[in-house]
Amino acid sequence: MAHHPGLGSGPANDSDKSLLITPMVKISLITATYNAADTVADSLRSAAMQTYQNVEHIVIDGASTDGTQKIVEESGERLTTFVSEPDRGIYDALNKGIALATGDVIGFLHADDLFAHQEVLLRVASTFQDPDVDVSYGDLEYVRRTDPDRVVRRWISGTFAPGRLAYGWMPPHPTFYVRRQMYDRFGLFDLDYKISADYDQMLRLLRQQETTVRYIPETLIQMRLGGASNQSLQSILLKSSEDYRIIQRHKLIGFLTLLGKNLSKVRQFRPF
Repeated sequence: MAHHPGLGSGPANDSDKSLLITPMVKISLITATYNAADTVADSLRSAAMQTYQNVEHIVIDGASTDGTQKIVEESGERLTTFVSEPDRGIYDALNKGIALATGDVIGFLHADDLFAHQEVLLRVASTFQDPDVDVSYGDLEYVRRTDPDRVVRRWISGTFAPGRLAYGWMPPHPTFYVRRQMYDRFGLFDLDYKISADYDQMLRLLRQQETTVRYIPETLIQMRLGGASNQSLQSILLKSSEDYRIIQRHKLIGFLTLLGKNLSKVRQFRPF
C-alpha cells in the first residue's frame, strides 16, 4: 500500500486567492485508477487546471502494474491524497475515496475523463452556495479515445423531474456532484453491482422526496469512449442485466424503464 497524504497540497498563492468564490464550499474530487497509464496524466492535468482552488483531489489506485502509480506521483501537482492497494473494482475504490473525503461536496473524475473547461468546479461550487441544493449535474460529451477533440455523442441531460426516472432518464454520473451528508444518510455504492452501481446510487439519492436537485445546463465532462460498460458484448449484457435488477429494486416500471434508458442513448448521436 502506498499512501501519500498532502502531496502538492500547499496553500494557494496570492493570484489564486482571487479565484476563490467562498471558503465554505470545499469540493472533494475522487479519481479511481487501474492500469490507466495511457490516459491518467491528461485527467490529472485537467483537474490541476481548474480555476477553483478549494478542492481536495483524492486518487485511489487498484495496485496498477503498468506504471500508473509513477505517472500519478509525477503528474499530480495538486493531488491531496494518493492510495494504491488492491481493491474489488471501481466502486470499491470510489467508496474508499468517499471515506477519505473531507469536502462539503463530492464528485468524481475518472481516469479516462477530462473537464470540459477550466471553470467546471467553479460552476459546481457556485451551485452549492445555495444551502438547499443536495445534488447537481450537467451535460457530457463522448469523445474519441485517441482524439479527445473529436466529439462522437453529446448527452444533454435536461431538467430533472422525479417522474422521468420511471422512463429511463438519468444524468451522466461523471457530472454528478453530491453533498457529503447524502452519502452518510443513504449509503455508498453497492458492490453487488459490477458495472451499474452508479445507476443504483443515483436512483437512491434522486428518489428521496427531500432531495433538491440542480441542473447546470452546459457540458462539464468529456468522456473517452471505451469504458467498462461497453468494452465487449459480455459487458453490455451484464450492464443490461444489472440495470434491470436495479429497476426492479427501485420499483420502477420494469422493461419499459430499461427500454427508455437504452433508447435515450440513440438521441445522443449527432453529426459533428
